[in-house]
Formats: sequence, structure tokens, C-alpha cells
Amino acid sequence: MKNALLKYGFFALALAPLGCTTSGPAASHTSADSWTPQKADKWFRSRVWANGLKLNVQESVNKVEFAKQYTANKAAWDKAFAYFRDTNLEELPVGKYPIDADNVFAAVTDNPTKEYANTNWESHRKYIDMQYVVRGAEKIGQVPMDKATVIKPYDEARDVANYSAEGPQYEARPGTIYLFFPQDVHRPNIKVEGIDKDKKVVVKVRVAQ
Repeated sequence: MKNALLKYGFFALALAPLGCTTSGPAASHTSADSWTPQKADKWFRSRVWANGLKLNVQESVNKVEFAKQYTANKAAWDKAFAYFRDTNLEELPVGKYPIDADNVFAAVTDNPTKEYANTNWESHRKYIDMQYVVRGAEKIGQVPMDKATVIKPYDEARDVANYSAEGPQYEARPGTIYLFFPQDVHRPNIKVEGIDKDKKVVVKVRVAQ
């Protein structure tokens, strides 16, 4: 019996290093798959992702997908949030700005908003939208993709598909960033009564596969 236990102990020690690997792609993948709504909500409210940024991310965000994408592509997300934190968005001219080559970039607009009928439901596959109203206001609709019907198939060159859908609208104003992942069909640039235009920054973050 004693010899058997010694033999088992030696065998367990020999195998131990094989079970202790906690780094590398396989570990990251396991970590990404382990996010539950409860874990993701706790992570979201901890604001570890913000790195000193004072702006909020809107509560409607898919927190599980946010946690997965952030942990899978932390360097890119940190650059995106740092851009919001360190850039004078009020003074930033209209145009496009590289942040991290084609992994993260920004587009600044200062345009009239539109009546609901003149806007479109859309989604993207390659990039996640971080939409932020710097000045003024607009409404943004949001609905899960499984509640929407494709009316214009995905255009890879433009990274967009269009839909028909019915869903809630959120009033986007300064102070809150709206995040839209590939499964989030959204309808931006809807006019708010009494406000004719807004200045807006959209930061695009490449989707982690």
C-alpha cells in the first residue's frame, strides 16, 4: 500500500506542470469563454477598463461581449479609451484620425441630425463602434440582431448591413459612450426635438476573433 501511494505521488508530481499552464492563446480563449452575465457586470462596474477615463459607457451595453472583446484585445481598447481621455474633443476638427493603424481609428463629424425616417438600422462585422456625442444630442436605436430583418445584405467594403427593426431609442448626450458590437443592430443620428445637429466622435475598434 505504501509503495502504491509513493508511486501515485511521483506520478502526480510528474504531471503537475502540464496542468499549471495559465498563459498563451489557449488560456486566453478559456478566460473569454468563462464570462457570465454576473462576472461581466461586476467587471463593468469596477471600471478597470476605463484607465482614468471619466466618461461613462451606457448601461445598455452587452457587458459579456464587452468583457470578452476587451480582454481579447486589451492593448487596442486601452488606446481607444486613452484617446477619449487625453484628446480635447471639443476642439478636435472634423476628419479621420488614426489611433493604432487600422486596428483603432476615429472619425469626427459635425452635422445636422435627421428625422427617424431618414436614418437606417445597421450593423458591422469588422469593427466595433464607440459612438460619443461631444456637443448637442441625438437619439440612437438599438436592437439585438435576432430581432432584426436584413433588407440590405452585408457590404464587406463598407463593413455594413442594413435592417428593418423595432427597438428602444436612447438619447445620446455628452458624458456617455455607446458601444455597438457585431450582434448589435443600431440606428444612430436620429433628431432630438429642439436640437438640430451634433458634433460626434466615432472610434472604431477592430473585432477580436
